[in-house]
Amino acid sequence: MTFNEGANLDTSQVIGGKSGAVVGGGVGGLLLVLLFAFLGGNPLGGGSSSAFDVNQVLTGGSNSSSIDVTQCKTGADANENDVCRIVGTVNSTQDYWTDALPADVNRQYREAQTVIYSGSTQSACGTASNQTGPFYCPSDERVYMDASFFDQLSSQYGADGGNLAQMYVVAHEYGHHVQNILGILAKAQDGKTGPRSNGVRVELMADCFAGVWAHHAASTQDDQGNTLIQPLTRKDIDSALSAAAAVGDDHIQAELGGGRVNQDSWTHGSSESRQRWFTTGYETGNPNSCDTFATNEL
Repeated sequence: MTFNEGANLDTSQVIGGKSGAVVGGGVGGLLLVLLFAFLGGNPLGGGSSSAFDVNQVLTGGSNSSSIDVTQCKTGADANENDVCRIVGTVNSTQDYWTDALPADVNRQYREAQTVIYSGSTQSACGTASNQTGPFYCPSDERVYMDASFFDQLSSQYGADGGNLAQMYVVAHEYGHHVQNILGILAKAQDGKTGPRSNGVRVELMADCFAGVWAHHAASTQDDQGNTLIQPLTRKDIDSALSAAAAVGDDHIQAELGGGRVNQDSWTHGSSESRQRWFTTGYETGNPNSCDTFATNEL
């Protein structure tokens, strides 16, 4: 997927901040997240509505590194830089849902910022780090993404590293924001697991919402009315599908659990299911096609 080079990026929709060093590390922590909270939900055990100033957290601390989003000005920047690609994808997804949500499901969309950090930072749901992976925190209605995550997605879990593989991750997290607005996200918090659990249904719906966005991505615009993204190619869709397959519960368990697959522990769905629901959203372009609670064909 390619951004139109002359399109403008709106960095007010993201927070690029400073963060302290990561505590811990290694594949164990990442495996925990991949199995129980990868690409959505609340992996951190928080979720309270207590308020705090995330900007204060992001700009504090010693031995910190900063994420500079001011460099992200145009679509050309999004084509060349992972951080700017996140910014552009946030702009595109929010432009789509701002119009689509009231039109299709009669609920007003409200914007959610993405916090792009390096190392670790704090959210209202707890500490975010490269161990937790990307996630959406409903308590502060923000998406949290470590800038280095896309390298892990490709090098450790087999996604092809294409642009739409990366953008699918962002769109999936904004799918959770839409679910939060609709009152659906809380259904995942029933403590149950398995291929037909509420948690899996919520995750597959977010995959489908990501596909719906992809269907409309080439019609999204910047604040000046310039088209943000060029029409998708078959290669783009294959890239997104590779990411969906990489984060399937069965694939992760087989890769990191010695080949053993336990469906009863699934929290996000199989690779085939994640690909199929993304495809459903992409082919229909209709959020109403994403009702994973209305079927047992998951």
